[in-house]
Amino acid sequence: MFHRPPLARALCMTATLTILAACNTSELDWDLRSRPGALNTSEAARAATAPRPRPDDRGVISYPNYQVAVARQGDTVASLSGRLGLDPVQVASYNALAPQNPLRAGEVVALPQRVAAAPAMAPAPVMAAPVATASPSSVDVTAIATTALDRAGSGAPVPAAAPASAAAPAPVAATPRTADEPVRHRVVRGETAYSIARSYNVSAKALADWNGLGADLGVREGQYLIIPTAAAAPPAPAPAPNVTPVTVPGVGSPTPTPPSAAKPLPAESTTPASKPANQPASPDLGAQRTSASASRLGFPVQGKIIRGYVKKKNDGIDISAAVGTPVAAAADGTVAAITQDTDQVPILVIRHPDNLLTVYANIDGIKVAKGATVKRGQQIAVVRAADPPFVHFEVRKGFESVDPMPYLQ
Repeated sequence: MFHRPPLARALCMTATLTILAACNTSELDWDLRSRPGALNTSEAARAATAPRPRPDDRGVISYPNYQVAVARQGDTVASLSGRLGLDPVQVASYNALAPQNPLRAGEVVALPQRVAAAPAMAPAPVMAAPVATASPSSVDVTAIATTALDRAGSGAPVPAAAPASAAAPAPVAATPRTADEPVRHRVVRGETAYSIARSYNVSAKALADWNGLGADLGVREGQYLIIPTAAAAPPAPAPAPNVTPVTVPGVGSPTPTPPSAAKPLPAESTTPASKPANQPASPDLGAQRTSASASRLGFPVQGKIIRGYVKKKNDGIDISAAVGTPVAAAADGTVAAITQDTDQVPILVIRHPDNLLTVYANIDGIKVAKGATVKRGQQIAVVRAADPPFVHFEVRKGFESVDPMPYLQ
């Protein structure tokens, strides 16, 4: 089985910031995967999927254009091939394995050619978890998600099956794929179970259940995966008489008619409030602000803070702002780096006196170049389109992140 070793999160910024200072960067989060609106592996964000079809007595699941076999406890590629009357070398080569490789109970193996017809399969109401797979509670989902998102460049999904090797007998001629036949995907270098699940808008758990993946959700280059099919949508309930109709989740509720639309408000005669006599004028506190009371750093944008600083989880603050809002430098300094995260979103770093760095992410339309001198309040970029739009802002002493709020207040 091919496994990807864990990768450090700082894929894009490590090389750039190593030049700036000789510090440990193993805990940096320059790709900002934990920010709001970033891709995540939340099961609720994925489409609901049906259970995997039940295999026949030999463990074979048949579709019009291909067949797969489900391994049993103690199976190897050779024993599974022998049970189906296939050449173990062809089966192993077709699945990027060796004939002696052991298989997990429930693991799916693609067949290079069709075997004899079997009784029609019936969908399983609930698919049993593979024996060798750890329980969900024992899997560190956060660690897996972080590793899975560290991709070294993946190719586009391959929905069609790759042809069998030249030595294998020619498979049955393909027929058009039906709506009930799952797409078959061949893993290419750099892909993970999470990236493949994202590509097809299914959950990583459903992908693992359908293919019998291990607890680490590891996949190997050249492996065939079947993509789970969507579950049937529940029928909408019929509304009862004189009752507000119930809608299907995600559709939205009908807007009720406001009372003011049926009956207008009564006419009222009001008198504007007058200013009390001898009331002193309100002081202009901004004019009385001294340099001692001024904040060391200025906000890059004016808006609501939608996510606060949490050490090693969100090493900055996220400030809500409209798309296209100018992003300003927090203080005088020099542009130390301009790079991108794994989603090609620009990141800009400004160096200030006293070994202080400010980081600006989720931005676009950068107005300055690396090495340029900037002034506090000078526009350096604009807010990038996102849902919701925001600016991620970090303050670092060297490479160690600190809470930006004491510098902004």
